[in-house]
Amino acid sequence: MPERDPLAAQLEQFHAPASHDLTTDQVAEALEQRRSLRLFGSGAFFRLWVAQVVSSLGDWVGLFAILALAARIGGGPGSVGLVMSARMIPGFFLASVGGVLVDRWDRKRVMVACDIGRGLVLATLPFIHTVWGLFLASLAMEVLSLLWSPAKDASVPNLVEADQLTTVNSLSLVAAYGTFVPGSLIFAFLATVADWLGHYHALHVLRVNHESIAIYADVLTFFTSAALISTLTLAKRHGHDKGRIDLTATISEVKEGWQFIRTNRVVRAVMIGIGTGLMGGGMVIPLGPTFSKKVLHGGPAGFGLLLTALGTGMAVGVVSLSAIQKRLPRERIFTISVLVGGVLLFLGASMSSLPAAMAFVVFLGAAGGSVYVIGFTILQENVEDELRGRIFAALYTLIRFCLLFALTVTPLLVSPLDDASKSLVHRRVHLGSLGIALPGERLALWLGALIILAAGLLAARALRGRQTVTT
Repeated sequence: MPERDPLAAQLEQFHAPASHDLTTDQVAEALEQRRSLRLFGSGAFFRLWVAQVVSSLGDWVGLFAILALAARIGGGPGSVGLVMSARMIPGFFLASVGGVLVDRWDRKRVMVACDIGRGLVLATLPFIHTVWGLFLASLAMEVLSLLWSPAKDASVPNLVEADQLTTVNSLSLVAAYGTFVPGSLIFAFLATVADWLGHYHALHVLRVNHESIAIYADVLTFFTSAALISTLTLAKRHGHDKGRIDLTATISEVKEGWQFIRTNRVVRAVMIGIGTGLMGGGMVIPLGPTFSKKVLHGGPAGFGLLLTALGTGMAVGVVSLSAIQKRLPRERIFTISVLVGGVLLFLGASMSSLPAAMAFVVFLGAAGGSVYVIGFTILQENVEDELRGRIFAALYTLIRFCLLFALTVTPLLVSPLDDASKSLVHRRVHLGSLGIALPGERLALWLGALIILAAGLLAARALRGRQTVTT
């Protein structure tokens, strides 16, 4: 059950018979608190959300700083790629074990320890002078993140009522990705601050430069997040928080989590839908620049507009969910969003003008955001607390794999598809008086759309008969 929040007690006093003694200012304050409680579900989740906003903002600032540091130390894109690979590798090998540990240990302590650990690792970066040193530091950061994220997602249902899950998951998505633009602006501002501080010789011991100032700011965000999370009260889970780690038992618990995914059709359908949905959306990133240049004739600016349209659509979709979920079952919203996402990707890739493609990409973003938020909500509702950490760890592994596939394998499909199109139809087909060019980029995006549609049909079949509506 969600914790008893002090804010709720204040609101009860507001509704009590003695409330006529309250002043106008007190009434206004109570009403404002009431609106906040309705939006965030509980004061406890509000604190967790603020912690996520702070750490996500710092994470983006830190990522920009680490990439700049890698480019400066290594002197080329290969160094940046090596450091970025450290953010991907642990998820494939350690995520499942991390999920077991999250289910065994006190989740609040896990989140606090991981935030402090990430802050301490970051604090060492200004003193690292090799690319391999950056690689190891990034590896350690990612391992800690693999524990923090499942612990946070597994704790959310214990902080709010069930009918608030969709709303708070939307807020979590905003916290994670809505901080990208502010993070980039803060990084640029801190670079200016670094130029000013560089004139003070007393600060040279801190290695003050563009990257280090951003890194130190990121350290503070993680420590702030740890302080906020430490104020939460999470119910004690019986039989957990074991001090000794038994390797045999850990392997058994990993198998238990994957067995649950295989046998639970709802969980399996949701994970496939989320993974393939993100794969389709992720294909826009590596194929977008050349598609914008060759097909839409928009160049780099056109690609930027496509990404803006995708992000805007995600924001609109997430905001609209709270109203839509009260009229339709969540399972139906999920399957419709996956299927519509596949159709929209296909139609968007079929356009030959930038404005038309952007129109479809906006709605593609809305569908993708809906799939992500509703999918998380369904998992939180259908997985017991004892298994929740392992299931979300497995989900993050799947998400990483699908995004890695989209970013690396998809570009490799373009050339053979382009050659096949050239040899078979001379890269163009005619439907009556309408001619459609078939470059490899368009065919690859169409293939991604078909994969999403197939996943949507599988999800619809698995979720048939389940009707969950928020009242």
